[in-house]
Amino acid sequence: MSRGIYIIANDKVIDQAIALLNSIRLYDADTPVVMIPYDDNYHKIADILNQHYGVQLYSDLAFIDQLSQRLHQTFGGKFFARPNQFRKQACWFGPFDEFLYIDTDIVVFEKIIDNLNYLAAADFICCDYQHAGGIKNVFTPKVFEDQVFTQAEVQDIFNGGFWGSKKNLISADDLFATFTECAAHPEYFDFSEKTSDQPIINYMLLKRIPRRFNIVRREGKAPGNWAGSPHFQTQGNLVFDPNVNQPLQYLHWAGIRIQPGCPYWDIWEYHRNLNPDFPAAAIPAPAKQSQWQKVLNLLKNPLRQIHIK
Repeated sequence: MSRGIYIIANDKVIDQAIALLNSIRLYDADTPVVMIPYDDNYHKIADILNQHYGVQLYSDLAFIDQLSQRLHQTFGGKFFARPNQFRKQACWFGPFDEFLYIDTDIVVFEKIIDNLNYLAAADFICCDYQHAGGIKNVFTPKVFEDQVFTQAEVQDIFNGGFWGSKKNLISADDLFATFTECAAHPEYFDFSEKTSDQPIINYMLLKRIPRRFNIVRREGKAPGNWAGSPHFQTQGNLVFDPNVNQPLQYLHWAGIRIQPGCPYWDIWEYHRNLNPDFPAAAIPAPAKQSQWQKVLNLLKNPLRQIHIK
């Protein structure tokens, strides 16, 4: 049985991808990693990640194009803020029998592939506190009114940046049928803060994969992982969650621009600069904002992901 990690990336996220791969390889030199191109602008990052980390390019690029075409045919061009996020669904059809998918705005603090051991008793795993915030950024109350899902079922909603499953558990027909079902009921989904694939993929998983496990529900619980959580404590180059007295498994800057001054910037910068083959990241600090701009930002504060307890 083969195991591996998928990422999705293009040339705009080279620094993030380097930080992620540095963190993965710090604890695990061997697990294969496959990159799914986010768009056609991927050749530079593909070369860099292959040369330095052994990352392979997803082999069936024709399927990724087919996936993008079917998505556009079903939903049109204005339904999603970032439709290319759906390309990560190529994970179901790649080379690995069991796989993790990891967003590039993440760094890990352990041999992360070992989380696939939970698949011995489940078909799908995630590891976040998205459900703690209710159905926001995934569903609207209409799913309850129309009895699409129960309150108990939506306790299994998850963040689409980190999850794992098994090859071919979702078929291409399942994927395209889900597109059709969801396009017929846009009122079921919360896109108010410009999420893209997350609502649709949550719908598919709740409908089609009954054996699900969220790692934060393990015995003794598990730490949070969202970089917007202010209560984490750093100890050297690791991060701890005092609520459960455990080190984080990974840290995810979902909805947060990674730049000097952002939460846990020192942690990200350390991982980005681990590989001496690359010059230090040259990411400019944000321009200073007027008091009025700060007030406006507070008013529209896009808390897009809930990862806290």
